[in-house]
Amino acid sequence: MNESFSGTPRSMTLHRNRMKRGALRRRARDISVMLVVLVCATVVIWTWDKTPTSAFLPPESHYLKLQSEEKVERLPTALNTETKDSYSLATPSVNKEGSKEDSPDNKDTEEEEGKQVEEATVSDMNQGKTPTIGEKKVEQVEHEVIASEPKYRKTPTIEEIKLEKVKHEVAIGEGEARKTTHIKETNSDPESNILATDEERTDGSTSTARIKNQACNYAKGKWVVDNHRPLYSGSQCKQWLASMWACRLMQRTDFAFESLRWQPKDCAMEEFEGSKFLRRMKNKTLAFVGDSLGRQQFQSMMCMITGGKERLDVLDVGPEFGFITPEGGARPGGWAYRFPETNTTVLYHWSSTLCDIEPLNITDPATEHAMHLDRPPAFLRQYLHKINVLVMNTGHHWNRGKLNGNRWVMHVNGVPNTNKKLAALGNAKNFTIHSTVSWVNSQLPLHPGLKAFYRSLSPRHFVGGEWNTGGSCNNTTPMSIGKEVLQEESSDYSAGRAVKGTGVKLLDITALSHIRDEGHISRFSISAAPGVQDCLHWCLPGVPDTWNEILSAMI
Repeated sequence: MNESFSGTPRSMTLHRNRMKRGALRRRARDISVMLVVLVCATVVIWTWDKTPTSAFLPPESHYLKLQSEEKVERLPTALNTETKDSYSLATPSVNKEGSKEDSPDNKDTEEEEGKQVEEATVSDMNQGKTPTIGEKKVEQVEHEVIASEPKYRKTPTIEEIKLEKVKHEVAIGEGEARKTTHIKETNSDPESNILATDEERTDGSTSTARIKNQACNYAKGKWVVDNHRPLYSGSQCKQWLASMWACRLMQRTDFAFESLRWQPKDCAMEEFEGSKFLRRMKNKTLAFVGDSLGRQQFQSMMCMITGGKERLDVLDVGPEFGFITPEGGARPGGWAYRFPETNTTVLYHWSSTLCDIEPLNITDPATEHAMHLDRPPAFLRQYLHKINVLVMNTGHHWNRGKLNGNRWVMHVNGVPNTNKKLAALGNAKNFTIHSTVSWVNSQLPLHPGLKAFYRSLSPRHFVGGEWNTGGSCNNTTPMSIGKEVLQEESSDYSAGRAVKGTGVKLLDITALSHIRDEGHISRFSISAAPGVQDCLHWCLPGVPDTWNEILSAMI
């Protein structure tokens, strides 16, 4: 026993071997740990090189996404009317009494319109002049735009904001020109035709531009047959209605279009009655200011108030508003009539572009005219204080043929425009609409009780060409392309944007008029040149009567 503990050579050898094996195990374990650490470090370094930090963060979808600080403007899901055709070609001559602004243009190509959507610069717009009074009024609306910009962005100048607005409007109009309006039809039920629009922007997002919320969206509804229509006789309202728009005096034989009434979807619209309208407008003045479509609406209103009957007691008060036929002129700059029983005045002033136009040399009959895009018509500046309800419109005279034929030269800040971007007609038109609407809005606090409306664009229905290239509108069947408008937004994007945030209301008639292509004067015009169809103006009685019914409901 003692010998075994004292240690023999054999036992000592075994002990040393056991000690060596234990050391080898510990060294192997340490090497393994080091290898694992090296492998992990290699993986970490490789991953860091590929995607630094992101490899160790949760997937993006796990984070709560906050909306961008900048509000994104959305486009209208509606029929586009601000296409190139809206202002690139002239309208037919259907008015023998009309001035040169109504005459057709034979040289009217607008290749430049496709180039309207270009980036505008401050130097293009800034012409180094002190803004006019009208320009200063526009700044009130522009201030709202500046205030809405994110604080980390550089505050743009006034000129930058105005031209950026215009560029945005035209970019949208050009994009919408490539969109399609779909009419849903059910073969088993022809009454179920619905006007619907499905539009996408280039980025695939659906576009919307809401009209200011009202108690009733009169632009949304459907056309229904009403045996009590029309509201007046087209053959008897000769005192107020021009023969060139009275289709009952033409060779047209189908008059089903006269028996349709517009029925708003979610609200009732009271039947128009002339005597009630006059009582509501007692001691007030209703003014239409615009182009020939505005004149149609004016004549429609006169026929509706009188029921198409002759009224010898109605007074011509045109001179009170400067409506006097100039020496050598064909007609005055407008008409004004007063109903003595209620002291109600209804007038129309011709302003095809809704901006101020003045001759550069009053002594030269062939002088050029300054077309002040940033000034409202002189008529409004002079007589707005006498107006209680104002209805404005423009649109179809913004084409190169009209400008050249009338020798109109665009001016901004009182000097000829040198900005090539603004010279594009779509830009110029939208700039003018914004400027005039903004000016009127600035005047509302100064004229308590004044109600102002901007009427959206009346659609044209030329098929197969324009008025001078074989375009036609031969359909005579009501509601053949649709009967109902379901959209919440205006089809006239520029008009909707111009009145947004102002006290000027939108009289939205574009979509409901679009599905009434049978209501145009068409080939039955008694004043157009042979072979030329009028697919712009409407037969009266007809669609413009509905515009006035909606106007009456909104007043």
